[in-house]
Amino acid sequence: MPDLNPVHSAPGAGPRPDDYSRGARVLFVGVASTGLFTFAYFAFASHLLPAAQYGTITLLWALLFITISVIYRPVEQLLSRTIADRRARGAHHGHPMRRPVAIQAAFAAAFLVLALAFSGPLTDLFGGSSALFWIFTGAGLAYAASYFARGYFAGHQWFALYGGLMLFESTFRFCFPLAVAIGITSGQTAIAAGILAAPVLSLLVVPWAIARHAQLDRDAPAPELDDAVQAGTAFALSVAGIQLGEQVLLNSGVLVADAVADAAVAGAVFNVLLITRAPIQLFQSVQTSLLPHLTGLKATDGHEQFGSAIRVTVRAVAAFAGLAAIGLLIIGPEFMKLVFGSDTTYGRVGLAIVAVGMGFHLMAGTLNQAALAREHARQAAFAWLLSGMVLVGWMFVPAVSDVLLRAEIGYAACAALLCALLYALYRRAPA
Repeated sequence: MPDLNPVHSAPGAGPRPDDYSRGARVLFVGVASTGLFTFAYFAFASHLLPAAQYGTITLLWALLFITISVIYRPVEQLLSRTIADRRARGAHHGHPMRRPVAIQAAFAAAFLVLALAFSGPLTDLFGGSSALFWIFTGAGLAYAASYFARGYFAGHQWFALYGGLMLFESTFRFCFPLAVAIGITSGQTAIAAGILAAPVLSLLVVPWAIARHAQLDRDAPAPELDDAVQAGTAFALSVAGIQLGEQVLLNSGVLVADAVADAAVAGAVFNVLLITRAPIQLFQSVQTSLLPHLTGLKATDGHEQFGSAIRVTVRAVAAFAGLAAIGLLIIGPEFMKLVFGSDTTYGRVGLAIVAVGMGFHLMAGTLNQAALAREHARQAAFAWLLSGMVLVGWMFVPAVSDVLLRAEIGYAACAALLCALLYALYRRAPA
């Protein structure tokens, strides 16, 4: 069977100069396909359901991913950073798992307790559907294991497995609206069920993946090192703040639009922000390989390569965002009408503004990985939370009467603020 892990470093040698670019390329295909399947899931759902029912599914998705990103991605980042640091220093196995497992289990238990305690309000938020509430709750628990596996894969630089896990997930999810489209089943619940089934089914590959690849490091030395995971709780809490800020940036427009307008407007805001969600999901291929790469460079004093990796990524993001903005100015409204139907009219300028905001967001994500590698997670969390709070405040101020345009302008401006704050942190904190 061919080796699915194209990136291996010699024990104790630290990261090779091409590890980052090779890892990003390996992830690109899997994560790009994931983004396309996710986009297709919502495109199909928007055509198959009335606007209000589609809006409710987007609210479920937004609330779910605010929650799981805040409570589960910190452990993913903790595992990725810690395992990469130990591997760069020569420890290729025997990574301490007890603390990350305990943190993730505690977060999952807290999620379940709170979900059950607020089952009534959540069910009301989901249009009175108890089925949607249980889909939300079940998916929230399943993603605890999914994000743990992602962190384990990323830290070992098993990037093909990371991308494969995400691809399996998005493919399974897309099968549900597809089944509705061809008449096998019907209705909102049938489509929403994919949100729960996807992480559950994708986890079937995890035991095989770990068993298949564990042999790669079986004979590597295990030197005595300080246990970097001892500081894991503080790091995880800081990353939780980062994730909360990012999810507020991505989803507060949807949630506030539902509060100040209605579910249909919230669905329109969600559709517009898919312009940035899809590239951000795609950019995970870069971020996932970037954090362990930068951590390894920091551990082995690779200062010049550290700065080079940041510069190359930022320049690529700027070029991509510029092209996206120009494209949306030319064909944006027509593209949105083709994909999501004609229920909402989307303005060219507003779509281009979101593309510019997406560029700032991706640059901020790059600078954020540098901050995490340099152990400046707490300062980065402040920048993300501040930017998110500014956006929430802006969304409640009717300075722009059109709620959709208000969300577009607010997102771009707050993403620019975030990028400026993280760039200031990067400049004053040399590697």
